[in-house]
Amino acid sequence: MIVPVTTTNFPDLVLLHRGKVRDMYGIPGHDDKLLMVATDRISAYDVVMDDAIPGKGAVLTELSLFWFDLLGDIVENHLITASVDSYPDVCRQYAKQLLGRSMLVKKTKPLSIECIVRGYLSGSFWSAYQKNNVVCGFNLPEGMLESDKFSEPLFTPSTKAEIGDHDENISLEQMEKIVGSQRAEEIAKISVALYKKAADYAREKGIIIADTKFELGEVDGKLILIDEVLTPDSSRFWPEDKYAPGKSQPSFDKQYLRDYLSTLDWNKKAPAPVLPADIVEKTKERYEEAVKKITLA
Repeated sequence: MIVPVTTTNFPDLVLLHRGKVRDMYGIPGHDDKLLMVATDRISAYDVVMDDAIPGKGAVLTELSLFWFDLLGDIVENHLITASVDSYPDVCRQYAKQLLGRSMLVKKTKPLSIECIVRGYLSGSFWSAYQKNNVVCGFNLPEGMLESDKFSEPLFTPSTKAEIGDHDENISLEQMEKIVGSQRAEEIAKISVALYKKAADYAREKGIIIADTKFELGEVDGKLILIDEVLTPDSSRFWPEDKYAPGKSQPSFDKQYLRDYLSTLDWNKKAPAPVLPADIVEKTKERYEEAVKKITLA
């Protein structure tokens, strides 16, 4: 039985941030590097659940490493190594806890926006489309069905929210006011190129990437890919053989958990409801299926 890792504690490192899933550490004597550790925590509706998904952090790490390698020709990323044996000495004493769920990365200045690319009409975009076919500045065709494919992927940025708050979709014009027009164009171009290459690859493996969220940061003014990449936490993965527009799709991501939570009398704010054992197990199975389908040759 896998015991879930809900939090980490490394006394000789400097805890900089506990996110919804990841714990970020500074490394004494290595000011240009960070240690990023993926726990088994899971969030939904921007609320971290009290119940974790055993092994989830390892799945997120394995998938991110795979995508960093595949997409490296599009944009540089922050990965230095995921081999614990190559970490600084002060980190290696925690090897047992770090193995399979950590990355040594370059320290960057994260952008203040989320880089979301959508290939299909789903999630918050579908909810907004039902009220008005102009969504975040995009004039979408009338009569689209839930889960319909867009003619071209859409880059739809959002603000970054603190834990417990909700990200907010913004228009490209609003993003330009935050980062400048030239930078905004560069961010959109990189994000769409990453999505297209990943989506084409995933289709060969029988998976549709409906949408995903990238994180970009800056090092010496240069954009690089950071955080996690194309995982079930940051993406919607649909089985291609079951794809049928006009409804929500079965998935290999945390949509299963969201669907369960939507049946509860819960206001989608902390405290989170207790998750039944079967919901935890089935969510775990979906994450494991995603990594198996995508990474196996």
